[in-house]
Amino acid sequence: MDQATILLPTSAAPDVARPDAAKRKVALRPRNAATLIIIDRTARHPKFLMGKRHESLAFMPGKFVFPGGRIEPGDRRMSVAGALSSRAEDALTKRVPRASHSLGRALALAAIRETHEETGLFLGTTDYGPPETTPEGSWEAFKRFGVMPDLEALHLVARAITPPGRPRRFDTRFFTIDRKAVAAEQPGIVTPTSELVELAWVSFAEARELDLPRITRIVLDELELQIAGGFAPYLPIPFFHERNGKNIRDVL
Repeated sequence: MDQATILLPTSAAPDVARPDAAKRKVALRPRNAATLIIIDRTARHPKFLMGKRHESLAFMPGKFVFPGGRIEPGDRRMSVAGALSSRAEDALTKRVPRASHSLGRALALAAIRETHEETGLFLGTTDYGPPETTPEGSWEAFKRFGVMPDLEALHLVARAITPPGRPRRFDTRFFTIDRKAVAAEQPGIVTPTSELVELAWVSFAEARELDLPRITRIVLDELELQIAGGFAPYLPIPFFHERNGKNIRDVL
């Protein structure tokens, strides 16, 4: 594995007057999660979907983000129409101790499910009809709308672990998919009281003017390179994490 240079300044030292806070940072284990970046390339300049998080949320309140969230048990049992590429499968299990063979598939399905829950969009295909069975919960809507998730359309572009000391920590994989993969839409999902209170299709320039989390700005740079390179399989997949108080960019 190649290691690139440190991207960001060293984090501040822990508060020596509160050693219990440092202990909590170590104890809070990041949860596996996934994010989906839907890209519209029908115009000269690509645009992608972002949502504004509710101001009352504990994690990244009021920030513009890509839809996503953590893995749920049903994500490991949902039927799919197509498989992830071998390149993505390999990268999704690297640097993951005792990774299960189904981890990559579950992460990809989590990204699709969370995107539906937060935006109302169904990513997949209607060519094969509805799935015969679905896990309880949000996946049942895919059956009602006749949509089968299609993992073949996904590209993995980055991985990032939330630094210690945050109220939530996630080990997040960032996937992309073309807007053409939107097979259906359920109205009424985005409201003033929902997790995402606003959706916007934005260009790179427009996105950089929004209130974004730091990691989202970093991933935007990587995404721009991936789009310019046509998502070629030889392009590096970066892994952002903190080591000994320093922010590191590794390559998977």
